[in-house]
Amino acid sequence: MRSSPLSTKAPEASSKTRPNLLIIAGNDSNGMAGIARDIQTAQAFKVHAKPVITACTGQNSSGLHSLNASTKDTLANQLLAHTDDNIAVIKIGMIANAEQVDCIEAYVQTLSSRSSAPKIVLDPVLAASSGETLNTADLVNPLKDQLFKLCTLITPNINEAEALCGFTIKSKEDMQRAAQTVLALGTHAVLIKGGHFPLEKEHSEDYFHSKEQSFWLSSERVETNNTRGSGCTLATSIAGALALGYSIEDAVVIGKMTINQGIRHAYRLDTQAGPINVQHFPNAQQDLPKLTYDLPTNKKPINTSSAFPPTTRPSGETCPLGLYPVVDSANWLNRILPLGITTAQLRVKDLQGDALAEEIRQAVKVAAQYDCRLFINDYWELAIESGAYGVHLGQEDLHLADIGAIHAAGLRLGLSTHCHYEAARAHNYQPSYIAVGPVFHTDTKKMPWVPRGPEGFAYWSQTLDYPLVAIGGINQDRISALMNAGADGIAMITAITLAENPEQTAAQFMHTINTHS
Repeated sequence: MRSSPLSTKAPEASSKTRPNLLIIAGNDSNGMAGIARDIQTAQAFKVHAKPVITACTGQNSSGLHSLNASTKDTLANQLLAHTDDNIAVIKIGMIANAEQVDCIEAYVQTLSSRSSAPKIVLDPVLAASSGETLNTADLVNPLKDQLFKLCTLITPNINEAEALCGFTIKSKEDMQRAAQTVLALGTHAVLIKGGHFPLEKEHSEDYFHSKEQSFWLSSERVETNNTRGSGCTLATSIAGALALGYSIEDAVVIGKMTINQGIRHAYRLDTQAGPINVQHFPNAQQDLPKLTYDLPTNKKPINTSSAFPPTTRPSGETCPLGLYPVVDSANWLNRILPLGITTAQLRVKDLQGDALAEEIRQAVKVAAQYDCRLFINDYWELAIESGAYGVHLGQEDLHLADIGAIHAAGLRLGLSTHCHYEAARAHNYQPSYIAVGPVFHTDTKKMPWVPRGPEGFAYWSQTLDYPLVAIGGINQDRISALMNAGADGIAMITAITLAENPEQTAAQFMHTINTHS
């Protein structure tokens, strides 16, 4: 299986080998932003930072006192030292003048001819962390004309996006238009940061726009003045995630999580507002943003639905999901539910019309006899009509389903996820449970994601507060490790239905799972 563009967990850098992240940025003499925050973030992500200094600024809480730009030769010699290095990603922060743009462009073009050319994340810093505007007029055109076309991602805040686009951003629609304008300049993707948006007081909403897709990321605002270095940290955390092998969609979600974590751990310096403070690779649901394709309004956050009901049994009993067989007929339920199985999914692929509706009705009837939590895969309308316990949807089905109707009918909702991007999208709907996979290689369904095993599943168990179902390539020998990693349910498809004795096999699986409950 190929290396995943949307892996559930990044390939860990070993203690002896870490990917190289080249950081081109200025030094903040106050230690609040710039290269100081960049290196701290890189260390938290376990990637190796190679700093190239564009300026040694003199600044403190009262303002920027001097810029002290590196000369063109000084900058060129720093970059030249890394010409033969295996650079995974380049993060570009503050650039002091147009001469430096020329120098950086020449260096990047030298690397672009390689088969493994580095990805580039550009944070177009047009003001110092203390607030003073830099040489904006002299930099905007060189940035747009020379560097944007070389970039994987550009991360302007509202003020920077206005300077780049030439119009004032007064609404979320303006943010979208600004992103489209920046993308048209040649970059592969843009993330407009909404932290400075004056009309949104309760939530911080960022807009991602690429040649492939667009989405919003929303998190609750934290009331604090200790946010210095947030732009640097966001760009570096995204760059670090890219260096670890994450897709760009995953990387921007991870970046948003990192900022949220850093703000939670921010600190003051005497009477000064302090910097955000990243501790480690993000692994907490409270930092996970909610992802949606819908345009948020100024009156309400992106997510307006309440959480789906918990996964208690129809009788009200609270117990783990346990063994979770996925079957294609009511007949299978008649065979395996008498064993004491409390959760199952009906996934029908070869029926339509009345035959499909009748199969679902029969399955619901059988499940009711055994107090079983039966989830209907995909067919949410028929699930509502038949009075099913719940619905399970894949990511590709979310945009087709009426989530509000499912919630209003009182059904439970399970969602499939494979990566940070999909977890953030699932989090927006606050489902009853989340399925994580593939944990191991599986031939049941072709998927681009690299299996991450129990260790990868344990990361999600630590990160998410939802009940988690492990799925993908699981057999008898692998159940214990997944239960120890925090699985609430173990999904099985062919391991049961293709077994020589399905009932006996299911009973063995249940015994192994129950010993860990």
